[in-house]
Amino acid sequence: MKKIAILGSTGSIGTQALDIIRDFENLSVTSLSCGKNIELLEKQIREFKPAFVSVESEEDAEKLRENIDGLPCKVYSGMEGLIKVATDPKSDMLLTAIVGMIGIRPTVAAIKERKDIALANKETLVTAGHIIMPLAKEYNVKILPVDSEHSAIFQSLQGNEHNDIRRILLTASGGPFRGKKLHELKNVKVEDALKHPNWSMGKKITIDSATMVNKGLEVMEAAHLFNVSTARVQVVVHPESILHSAVEYEDGAVIGQMGLPDMKLPIEYAFFYPERKEAETEHLDLFKIHNLTFEEPDTETFYALSLAYDAYEAGGNVPTVYNAANERAVRLFLDKKIGFLQIPEIIQSSMMEIDYIDNPTLDDIFETEKETYDYIDRTF
Repeated sequence: MKKIAILGSTGSIGTQALDIIRDFENLSVTSLSCGKNIELLEKQIREFKPAFVSVESEEDAEKLRENIDGLPCKVYSGMEGLIKVATDPKSDMLLTAIVGMIGIRPTVAAIKERKDIALANKETLVTAGHIIMPLAKEYNVKILPVDSEHSAIFQSLQGNEHNDIRRILLTASGGPFRGKKLHELKNVKVEDALKHPNWSMGKKITIDSATMVNKGLEVMEAAHLFNVSTARVQVVVHPESILHSAVEYEDGAVIGQMGLPDMKLPIEYAFFYPERKEAETEHLDLFKIHNLTFEEPDTETFYALSLAYDAYEAGGNVPTVYNAANERAVRLFLDKKIGFLQIPEIIQSSMMEIDYIDNPTLDDIFETEKETYDYIDRTF
């Protein structure tokens, strides 16, 4: 029986993870966390019977305690609650499915308790990969990627530990604005940017896909996960989202992982690694697909992708600035306070303005996040 704690159980990844846990008798839930969706969390508590849960605010924690009065489930809140879920003594694995840098400290705490990490939180490695990866090695903890692209790369590396990587081919759908030029994106509305052609995701990550910031974050994440330079990570626009990513080896062989756009496969692979289990999902039929398309990314229109390479190359706290600036800009866009094209403008401006810190500590990372937010709030 594998026992799993989940950070972000009410989001897209969290709910799909619980669907998988329902289907397998040898998986169970020990503890859960969510942000504000306490109604759904209450349903999850009643079904999966975790020993304790955590929510974002103490006010919501009080409401939830009243709603589940009589059930043997304790309710915590804030960072203390997240860390309690992350370090749950009864769990074997932590699924980090929350969005944002809030996932860093719980992940560090879980690693120190020797919990394997099913990682669906990009920000953890983008901003603190130089801390997380050595720590995981020190505590002999597995970091198992849940993003479809990184899972595909991880799967393509199996059995090839002694072979040199020439390139990682990181695929991207191109988002809803693939093929558009800058002048065509001036009047993009929030509703337009939220129409992803292939994937059903949360609002923030869907906007990130539209700007290709999401792919920029994945480039940096891949560099940390697979110990390669970003120069060896090539983004390939693949609108069908069938090839989820691939690895090219020194001899020219390219090994990739294919499947329908379904996040349950990488989640399940992380849960059962190194085994594979039969799943009740639609299987890939290449005769129905007919054609697969591959294109170079348009880094003039979607220059936020180029900025990600610049951020990683600069190192230090610059990836944190990139990530924090994007988070604030996306929030402003979703609130209809800025235009779509201002998102990469804000990222670029922030990267130029925030003071550089070499080899940042966790405190430095969170201070950089705050400084970036303050700069954007003053300037835009």
